[in-house]
Amino acid sequence: MPVIDLSEEELRLHRVTTPEPADLDEWWAAHLAKTTAAATPTSLTRHEPELYGPLEVHDVEFSGAHGHRVRGWFLRPRSDEPLPVVVTYIGYGGGRGLPAQHTLLPSAGYAVFVMDSRGQGGQWSVGATGDAGAGTGPEHPGVMTRGISSPDDYYYTRLFLDAARAVDVAAELPGVDPGRIGVTGGSQGGALALAASALRPGQVKVCHSDVPFLCDLHRAIHIGTTRPYTEISDFLAQHDALVPTVLRTLQYVDCALLARRITAASLLSVGLMDETCPPSTVYAAYHEISAPKEMTVSRFGKHTTPTSHVETQLRHFRDHL
Repeated sequence: MPVIDLSEEELRLHRVTTPEPADLDEWWAAHLAKTTAAATPTSLTRHEPELYGPLEVHDVEFSGAHGHRVRGWFLRPRSDEPLPVVVTYIGYGGGRGLPAQHTLLPSAGYAVFVMDSRGQGGQWSVGATGDAGAGTGPEHPGVMTRGISSPDDYYYTRLFLDAARAVDVAAELPGVDPGRIGVTGGSQGGALALAASALRPGQVKVCHSDVPFLCDLHRAIHIGTTRPYTEISDFLAQHDALVPTVLRTLQYVDCALLARRITAASLLSVGLMDETCPPSTVYAAYHEISAPKEMTVSRFGKHTTPTSHVETQLRHFRDHL
């Protein structure tokens, strides 16, 4: 596969092309306030204690966007002290999976809160949360165009609100230190990590975002050659009159624009041969972060990270969380 985007020199200069709407902060503040007001108490149910032994695992149900109930996992290693907690977000098509898939960070001494992705979890890992606020109107298979005719109704508005609420919930879970919250995820999960860090800047201390999705969206849907971005471009090929409306909606969920609000110490990764999330879109988000930041660049990387990157992440968490 050839390098599919800008040269390395051009990537260092590239900036986000999606224009920021004038009311972006007020719009998100209003949605966050409504979601917080609609929240009901979080429930925790102990999960399979005979299987996980000293690792405490709870099945969690909490209030996400509009008060909709969202599932998750909470894993906490045995400790007499409050632990830092890492909120984990899942890639496109996947769900929260099983607790056994999330034991690396607990083995290193961190509590972990895994957020399920509403309406997903039927592709490569299982989920347990439906999309209670599904949008109206035509849509392409997948969730990229669900409710895309309005930012208020858009699927990713709901998912970003879920992600922000997951940070709130993580701070209140038993045995965690609310002053030490990190977020992490890859692809869609990386976008959610960026969004949560931007929407909850006073709470998130560390942000890990691998090959993040949903960045520089006006560029991404024009140059992206694979799903999920082609869900939007294929949809617009049939709904030409909706192009201005869709471009406006995407302005409100563009993580490169939201990244300007991030205050967390951030670690991103990019593959220069990534066809799923073109590297210029990742750089667009990276350049907008004014907080302390680092990026792992894989010159031959596709939509993945080098094996060694996990130890880079563990070291970054240890240094900052």
